[in-house]
Amino acid sequence: MRSPWLFLPCLLTLAGIADANTPEIVADTAERHVRQQLQNLPGKISITISPLDTSRLPPCTAFEAYTPAGGRLIGRTQIGVRCLGPSTFTILVSAQIAVTGNYVTTSKALRGGQVIEAGDIIVASGDIGNLPSGFVLDAAAVIGKTLRNSIGPGQVLRSDQIMAALVIRQGQNVKVISTGSGFSVTAEGKAVANATIGQLVQVKMPSGQTVTGTARADGSVEISF
Repeated sequence: MRSPWLFLPCLLTLAGIADANTPEIVADTAERHVRQQLQNLPGKISITISPLDTSRLPPCTAFEAYTPAGGRLIGRTQIGVRCLGPSTFTILVSAQIAVTGNYVTTSKALRGGQVIEAGDIIVASGDIGNLPSGFVLDAAAVIGKTLRNSIGPGQVLRSDQIMAALVIRQGQNVKVISTGSGFSVTAEGKAVANATIGQLVQVKMPSGQTVTGTARADGSVEISF
């Protein structure tokens, strides 16, 4: 008669496989995936995983988490967790993800073309997960910049709504400096459009000719040959 102790290693191995398939391990796999994906996002990340029931799932020794197609790791969402073996199955883990951080809003109505000053904006703090993409984090990044379009009070400021301060405005008389090897010629014309530093801008000369040059910080336009 065989000793019952001969079966003990097998029973321990099976028990080890079963123990790996616990709600805690599945939830931890999902949470680690979220934190890894959001590690470069500014702010404090808070993740709440809904209770799981894994009692009816086959044994599993290794899990891998992923973001479902079309999914978004913010707000109320789901994280996919798949078993890599010995069985093959997938479970969707429900979670609530919040990211708390700073963002910039307007303190009053601002008009398009206006240069943003410190009193025009407020740094707020809250859940940034549901804010529009490209929201501004730092007030210093927008002060002195020009607003592209009008915006109401209390609105979240986005990076695509601001541009570098205008150094040339449409219709403005500008100095045109043409430079090349061994020469420099200065003339005056009228700007056809607004321009920021380093931006190409067209200038209509008194002769009627339109030339294109680079806007400089002093408001002049440089043409290099």
